[in-house]
Amino acid sequence: MAHRWHFFRAGGVDQVSLRDGRDVLALRELDQKLWAALAMPVDGLDIDRATLSLIDLDTDGRIRVQDLLTAVGWVETTFKRPDDVLRSSDEIQLDAIADPKIVAAAKRMLTDLGKPDARAITVADTDAITQAFSATLLNGDGVVIPTSTPNLELRRVIEDVIATIGSVTDRSGKPGVDQARADEFFAAVDARVAWLQKGKDPALQTIGSATDPASTALLAVRAKLEDYFTRCRIAAFDPRAAAALSGQDAELVALATRTLSPADEELAKLPLARIDPSGQLPLGAGLNPAWAVKMATFVEATVLPILGARDVLTEADLATIVAKLAPYDAWRADETKTKVDPLAADWLERLAQPELRLELAALISEDAALAGEYDQITSVAKAVRLQRDLGRILRNFVNFSDFYSRKDGAFQAGTLYLDARALHLCVFVADTAKHSALAAASDSCLVYCEIKRKGETRNIAAAVTNGDADNLFIGRNGIFYDRDGNDWDATVTKVVANPISVREAFWSPYKKLVKTIEESVSKRIAAADAESNAKVAAIGESVANADKVAIKAPAPPVKKIDLGTVAALGVAIGGIGTLFGAVLSAMFGLGPWLPLGVLAILLLISGPAMALAYLKLRRRNLGPILDANGWAINGRARINVTFGAAMTELAKLPKGSQRTLDDPYADRKTPWKRWVALAAILLTSGTWYVGKLDRFLPAPIRSVKVLGKYAPAYQAPDPAADAAPKPAETPEPAPPAAP
Repeated sequence: MAHRWHFFRAGGVDQVSLRDGRDVLALRELDQKLWAALAMPVDGLDIDRATLSLIDLDTDGRIRVQDLLTAVGWVETTFKRPDDVLRSSDEIQLDAIADPKIVAAAKRMLTDLGKPDARAITVADTDAITQAFSATLLNGDGVVIPTSTPNLELRRVIEDVIATIGSVTDRSGKPGVDQARADEFFAAVDARVAWLQKGKDPALQTIGSATDPASTALLAVRAKLEDYFTRCRIAAFDPRAAAALSGQDAELVALATRTLSPADEELAKLPLARIDPSGQLPLGAGLNPAWAVKMATFVEATVLPILGARDVLTEADLATIVAKLAPYDAWRADETKTKVDPLAADWLERLAQPELRLELAALISEDAALAGEYDQITSVAKAVRLQRDLGRILRNFVNFSDFYSRKDGAFQAGTLYLDARALHLCVFVADTAKHSALAAASDSCLVYCEIKRKGETRNIAAAVTNGDADNLFIGRNGIFYDRDGNDWDATVTKVVANPISVREAFWSPYKKLVKTIEESVSKRIAAADAESNAKVAAIGESVANADKVAIKAPAPPVKKIDLGTVAALGVAIGGIGTLFGAVLSAMFGLGPWLPLGVLAILLLISGPAMALAYLKLRRRNLGPILDANGWAINGRARINVTFGAAMTELAKLPKGSQRTLDDPYADRKTPWKRWVALAAILLTSGTWYVGKLDRFLPAPIRSVKVLGKYAPAYQAPDPAADAAPKPAETPEPAPPAAP
């Protein structure tokens, strides 16, 4: 029969329950569309990275569904009771392990630790054995380090391989050599030695053992010699060129202002010697000082063995030397370039022999032969670590039960205390700009902070899910506590604004209005202050220069306000009063529905902001925050208002606290009674003005009587009604006569 699953509702989606080992083993049957996540990084989580590395078999730095299913399959064959992985523990009982090889390895490890009678092995035990084994000379990874052998020659070979070919990291953490790099090294040695052996051919050694130094000395000056003789041929063609080709006056003048030495680069650019149209180069005096040393070596190593002693060199002499050394120079030009070229020739010949390469191959094979022992140690360590961590990994990958049960998800970095709030939903961030570009889609208010501790700097993103954002701004400081309890100085570097609550959205239009008014008033005050300062400066300047200022003509008389202006002001005031009266009349005309009218006005102002906030709060989602950190979230993980209040705790007094309200530095109290009385008077006056009190007042003081036709409740008499004949009055009956 198919496995019967149980699901719970959290974050707006159905998430699978992991009740026991049967649920864990049946995960291979669960549709991946029902998993909370499909991939997560191995870094930035509150889970031991060593455990995640044991699950990440392809070592790509990510945990995927198949990685976890492989781990679950390993648990099925290794644990007698798969339920154990859901109960996190730092140790595993030996009788809980089903694989006898792992049990035997665990007992051997405990014996090595001096605990032969122990019935359980811990994470600390496996770490100690693993580190001790990794630190040994041969540790089963097929990589040897220089200290893996006491043979000094073989140790030198390993060091040369690391220096020329490169290294791989040994389990001990040190650079080492594997068989692939050893093969590459000896292949380069063979190629280099074959080229060196070809150079020893007698046909190339035209002047015996002096051939190599002669060729080397010629190579150092050949280009400069050819340059000199070319200039001499030009001077022979046109004698006028001799002086110009020997060096320009400007170049020599520039050298005169420098502190010169034979190694001066500008000096070396000048010709080898004074240009002689006859084409004879002096080999003693008269040479460019920058080339004197190289030329002396050339004469000693090349000229003397081939041409004999002489004082000058001609172009024909140079051609003779070049021809003599041509076979050797051609071999040198055909040099085979390898990574082992820097090694000495005699050492390369020693490396070309088979002894050292066979010894290195045997040492690497001896190390690799211990791989089985290391695998057994790793299996024990894997069993203990999965006993401790696999359940938590599943509760943060298959579902998010740890997060929604407020046990802290593995992705939560710690708690940020900022603006009298504790922000629990914090994640580490590698790049603030890249993270915020994607995390903004979460519709959450996010605060990015740079945190520092003891010279280390990191970045976090914290979701603000309760309160308001009035005092959240760049540069504000707080304190961040990581999962280990370490405190970091936190500074806000970026704020991604989004609604935090509907309550905040209700007040936001009024806050914006107040802020706009404050900014406008501040600008006007600043402008007025600037204008006042300008006037004061002008007055001061005029007083200081009073004796120089010409007497000005008297100012023209101020024009009086005409009657038209007064009439216009009266019309304006009357219009404002009429508008105010109309508003009051409309409101008080609602009668008992007046509170609903006031509520309608408030909703008309705050309604759009509240509706937008409601829609965004319904979409507030953890997914983009984690996706920006390399997760692959499979569905929605909502953060509703209720859960958001738990993720961001506001400051409140502890239960049972006492509070004294007498503040000696409190602001001056507002005379609220006076304002209430004034408001009552205004309300009563407005109500009387629109005629709502007339039925309760005597006729002489009714608004219609006092204001006449200017009263809002005034009704003009109907002329037709006045012209109609009035019905005759019926005389009252006379009282009866007295008896």
